[in-house]
Amino acid sequence: MYASWIKLKFSCENKGVVAPSYKTFAIAACLRDPYRQRLKRQGRRSAYALEPFHFELELKTPRHGDRPFEIGHIDHTGLDVELVCSRTGRVLGRPWMTLLIDAYSRRVPAVYLTFDPPSYRSCMMVLRECVRRHKRLPQIVVVDGGKEFASTYFEALLANYQCTKKVRPGAKPRFGSLGERVFGVGNTQFVYNLRGNTQIMRNVRQVTKSVNPKELATWSLAELHDRLCEYLYEIYDTAEHPALGQSPRAAFLTRLAETGEHQHRMISCDEEFLIFTLPTTTRGTAKVVGGKGVKIRHVCYWCEAFRDPEVQGRQVAVRFDPFDAGIAYAFVHKQWVRCHSEYYAVLKGRSERESMLVTEELRQRCRKHSETFGVTARQLAEFLQSVEAEETLLTQRLSDLESREIRLTLTTGAGTEGCSTVCHCSEKPTAQTDSQPRDELVVDEVYGEF
Repeated sequence: MYASWIKLKFSCENKGVVAPSYKTFAIAACLRDPYRQRLKRQGRRSAYALEPFHFELELKTPRHGDRPFEIGHIDHTGLDVELVCSRTGRVLGRPWMTLLIDAYSRRVPAVYLTFDPPSYRSCMMVLRECVRRHKRLPQIVVVDGGKEFASTYFEALLANYQCTKKVRPGAKPRFGSLGERVFGVGNTQFVYNLRGNTQIMRNVRQVTKSVNPKELATWSLAELHDRLCEYLYEIYDTAEHPALGQSPRAAFLTRLAETGEHQHRMISCDEEFLIFTLPTTTRGTAKVVGGKGVKIRHVCYWCEAFRDPEVQGRQVAVRFDPFDAGIAYAFVHKQWVRCHSEYYAVLKGRSERESMLVTEELRQRCRKHSETFGVTARQLAEFLQSVEAEETLLTQRLSDLESREIRLTLTTGAGTEGCSTVCHCSEKPTAQTDSQPRDELVVDEVYGEF
């Protein structure tokens, strides 16, 4: 400011004008528009905080849209918590969370958790989860300028189900204030209360080993996913929202009863929809090997169409189902055909949550041990059958196992009554053995000769 006043003083002296004092100049400079001043000094991104905002997108202003599922926001964020492998206890890093938020009611229809960075797979999986839970998709989907939202698969899925994609301006987070609000509340109320959260890493030079999040990490991906769904679908969904004056669930159900359910927008979660939402590999294709089929994510898949000599040895488009590791799809002879895994007996019938979390954890472990460890179909099958994998199964599976143990006990009987005649578990030592001295038991002529 002083240098600017010196320039002004020289200019006034050259033109024969009386220059203002430095105090007057400083007062006038402080009365300038803060937005324009910061825009010239630090650029548009720094001045964005002082830019006049759009009132319809602020937190406590009128809702977006006129009804539920009219406008939905999709956004990603990295959760501030370190996760561990449920089998080895090794720290695997921080997960990524993808949310779909209903703009009208601020409700969270779907959430997707993965170790992979944001990609079109995350976008398609969160839409698939929304259809599974609510049988419909938002009419307008608002996204940011990320390249994952510009993929062919994502746009084809929206176009096929008559959804309009709108891209909000870059470097202007207020247009996505709904998602930022949920991220902030979720971190404050849930994530920052977990062991292994990385909030302390803001002052990384002050972090010691005793408080390092990597040393305190406890949660696995499956356990965190269960608790995160419980928080978003039950706790956050039923708490009063300051912008609504009621809970998101109440606002959703009330307005849905007033405007109707719009049955023509319902989507059946059939095989056609599942294929549209299935992700593919990094290359998008896989080579057909005779007798083995195609290899997708370290697992071989086979179908009868691969017997055709014209298909063998060629690259075909493939898609896999992260919610069912037993099947995949390949584009052969201008149509999608279903392929079965070589370990279909082990991988079939796995629930969406189970197969997704186990597969993502194994992929992350493979990246950590890329030089010495490789995930194969056999290792995946063994992992699913191990005790640690059993701990991550659904509660219903555990309940069934407990019920089977009870049925076996009732069938075979309990205690010594169920022992066979050859069982000697209840026999007492004979008197001869008890009365025989200890030294005589040790000394044995035959043993000595041997």
